[in-house]
Amino acid sequence: MTTRARTTPVSWNGANARRLDRQFLSGGAPSAGSPAQDVTAAVAAMLGAHAQVLSAAELSAGLRAPGTTRTDVRTALWTDRTLVKTFGPRGTVHLLPAEDLPMWTGALSAVPAGSSPFSKDARMTPEQVEAVVAAVADALTGAALTVDELSDEVVARTGPWAGDLVMPAFQGMWPRWRQVLHLAGHRGALCYAPNRGRKATYTNPGAVPMPAREATAELVRRYLRAYGPATPVHFARWLAAPRGWAGRVFEELAGAGAIEEVEFEGCGAAWVAAGDTLFPSAAPRGVRLLPYFDAFAIASQPRERLFPGAAYGRALAGGQAGNFPVLLVDGTVAGVWHQRRSGKRIAVTVEPLSPLDAGRTRELEEQVAAVGEVLEGNPELTVGEVTVGGHA
Repeated sequence: MTTRARTTPVSWNGANARRLDRQFLSGGAPSAGSPAQDVTAAVAAMLGAHAQVLSAAELSAGLRAPGTTRTDVRTALWTDRTLVKTFGPRGTVHLLPAEDLPMWTGALSAVPAGSSPFSKDARMTPEQVEAVVAAVADALTGAALTVDELSDEVVARTGPWAGDLVMPAFQGMWPRWRQVLHLAGHRGALCYAPNRGRKATYTNPGAVPMPAREATAELVRRYLRAYGPATPVHFARWLAAPRGWAGRVFEELAGAGAIEEVEFEGCGAAWVAAGDTLFPSAAPRGVRLLPYFDAFAIASQPRERLFPGAAYGRALAGGQAGNFPVLLVDGTVAGVWHQRRSGKRIAVTVEPLSPLDAGRTRELEEQVAAVGEVLEGNPELTVGEVTVGGHA
């Protein structure tokens, strides 16, 4: 890659403080009556809110946008349509800003596919993949279908082979075509529509993907703005993309002067968007609660700096972030937490890895109140051991 003769040194504290600030996570809980940050802007700032469990996405967005409730997030998603629920980074379900969908679909569809995890008899040919994606796009245009209804439409448009029950599922087998469901989302052919009762439905968002090179360059720029400094390996891990491909993307962007190298404490050479080299001098301060699979906890690298000491073993699952909601103290993970709802009552248990002083305890109480506001319930705080396992 092209490098500079002199590179800007960036400390871990400076990088961490800037990441927190750019995701509306700096400082303590917002004061009462402060203006609400736009929920769509909050989702954009974190590069998507993980939404496999929608309540986690509601918390991720709401805790970054003071005054926001889960109703506001759902209104943005299903009524105003400023948010879209679809398959995002790593093939997992995310909330993404609707106006950014051309960039996301252009970039995600450009990521090279890895090897198929399915048996040879279950796999699809490239021609079959294209036929299914086209069938999904056609079937969902102007319609909202359950997965079973969509399956019937796909088989009718492609052939019986698409409906062969060859994919191992939770309680049986799924039809062959479903192995490319997330790819249809990445291509812009599919996104979620409002549930029909308890069943999810899908529709065609009508997005036209941005050209791949342009979209990928824009995604890297936004990623580095949110989570830089970062290396190609960090980017590949966040996106679940091949490392070699990510390295070539960074090399091309460096050669074009779109990104520049810095010297990142603990990492060595890393990258930021060109000209984006100003970092805070003060270390982060304050207490924050982040839910399951929060984008900040997943994307921030080096992971061992965000999860120092005992936090690495307690708040990660085999080194993977997101399985436990986390307590941040002064910008690093310092515990885990869990919430259980019964009617309007929300029992919140927080397990700090070291005792909190009176000031930190007050900040924690403010954060718990913010959780209650987002979830539209009455929170009750207990400081003690979290006894449930990960992703419970």
